Amino acid sequence: MEQHLSQYRIFFEVAKAGSISKAAKLLYISQPAISKSILRLEESLEIALFVRTSKGVSLTTEGQIFYEYLQNAFSAIEAGENHLTKIKQFNIGKITIGTSNTLCKYILLPYLNNFMKKNPNTMVSIFTQSSDETNFLLSEGKIDIGLVAKPAKTHNMSYISILKIHDVFVATPDYLNNLKKIFNNNFDPFRDGNIMMLDKNNATRKYIDSCIEGSKLQLKQSIETGNMELLIEFAKTGVGIACVIKEFIQKELEEGTLVEIEMPEGLSIPKREIVFLYDEKNINPSLANFISMLKV
Repeated sequence: MEQHLSQYRIFFEVAKAGSISKAAKLLYISQPAISKSILRLEESLEIALFVRTSKGVSLTTEGQIFYEYLQNAFSAIEAGENHLTKIKQFNIGKITIGTSNTLCKYILLPYLNNFMKKNPNTMVSIFTQSSDETNFLLSEGKIDIGLVAKPAKTHNMSYISILKIHDVFVATPDYLNNLKKIFNNNFDPFRDGNIMMLDKNNATRKYIDSCIEGSKLQLKQSIETGNMELLIEFAKTGVGIACVIKEFIQKELEEGTLVEIEMPEGLSIPKREIVFLYDEKNINPSLANFISMLKV
């Protein structure tokens, strides 16, 4: 096909003009050269594309079919060229970001808001899924950067630390007071309460389970969900005791809407680090701008 591209262009322009002489003027090519090009194309395709008349040329049935295909092809090429021109003219770039729904809302959006104010022509695609899936997409080069809890092994990926988070158990004061009434002052919130957690496939849940594994603490949760926002709302409604990220409920804790429940003596959940993870070998200009903003 590559050797015929120039012949396709000549054929297309002759078909559109309906005249070899008109096409010759448009393409700045001599009429004999155009006629020879058309002849070679017809010979290579083994089919007649034009009917010669005293007034010029007209397409055969097969030529008309071929013309319509080329019309679509050249229109697509022209659209591609225009798109590239706009990218250059307006400094348009693209970034693909992977993260979870929770980290997207509470952490990514503020950064994204600041970035878009300075780079309004950058196209941003966001893929929301579990942190494990984000790490996989990043390793496969299918996204540019991921916002995740720092994995144990970064596999030669670079990262920018954003903040450290605390996983805590919370409930409303009224819910805890009701437990006291039912079980007296010796009640154990983890034993007697309605424990609400993320589902077992969630990276945060896996981390919590690993922290309490082997301890005397036995969590008999009755509600599981894949959405931390639901856990927070369930807790605020007084449904039970939810395991959530402390940094995302600061307002509720300050207002007293929710209260943090102390872990049993000798047991703690270490802080986790939230990072933007990326591959230094695959940084495009837009991603470089985003990373520069993160480092400020």
